[in-house]
Amino acid sequence: MQEEHVGVPACDPTAVTRSGQSVFMSVFQTKIADQCRLITVTWCKNLLLNGLSVSVSGPEGENQYTCKVELKPWYFWRKQGSKHFDIDGLAVDVFWDLKAAKFNGETEPSSEYYVAVVYNKEVVLLVGDLKKDAYRKTGCRPALTDPILVSRKEHVFGRKRFCSRIKLEHEKSKFHEISIECKNKIGNGVEPEMEMRIDNQLVLHVKHLQWKFRGNESLQVNQTRVEVYWDVHDWLFSPGLRHALFIFKPVPSSSSPKGGGDSSERVSPGDSAEFCLFLYAWKIE
Repeated sequence: MQEEHVGVPACDPTAVTRSGQSVFMSVFQTKIADQCRLITVTWCKNLLLNGLSVSVSGPEGENQYTCKVELKPWYFWRKQGSKHFDIDGLAVDVFWDLKAAKFNGETEPSSEYYVAVVYNKEVVLLVGDLKKDAYRKTGCRPALTDPILVSRKEHVFGRKRFCSRIKLEHEKSKFHEISIECKNKIGNGVEPEMEMRIDNQLVLHVKHLQWKFRGNESLQVNQTRVEVYWDVHDWLFSPGLRHALFIFKPVPSSSSPKGGGDSSERVSPGDSAEFCLFLYAWKIE
């Protein structure tokens, strides 16, 4: 692996349990030199700083190259810049402008920023809302092939309640708010339960959670069916800091319904055919 660094951020999901930082990863599939590649944009946040990491790899994850940016409040100049690296002899540039980025307490900024990946005078990936600024700064045109959002992976921390957001493909600008709450503990005479809300509406209520710690359910969000998978075993039965995994998979309207039961293994983080949101909810006592 070759890496280019600006600062030394800890945008590494494997370090989550050590640092207690929140991590949000978006994985896009795009084309560079007529070859499909994955670009991962990772945002992280802890008590001291926000961080950004942009990685480029092949479809199977080989030949990965990473650009990292550290956003300490006292380093203004590092909030805007660019970095150049070569991928198998191909020149790739990453441009970013985060001077006025609004995080609103979240790990990923919500507005007033851009991150652009450029190859051969084309912007192969552009995230953020300052798109005109990005094209003006890079001096490049949009790529002929639009990138595909493959997955989003988020690590969040909490005691009882965990929140995330999901955007459905046909709703370009709207995010749906997800809230998951784990109630009660094993051993206090009351059986644990789990409630899930989307846009403040109760969509899932799992009673007897100690017996149903793994499962899946089909939910309707506006006009889209969303398959939800959960595994909260470690919440209930493991000591110390532990996480549950929730997978949200929007299903195209042409797809046929799937059967119920515990089928969490049917969705793989490496499956790029359809979008999935992977939520790792770390429970703090």
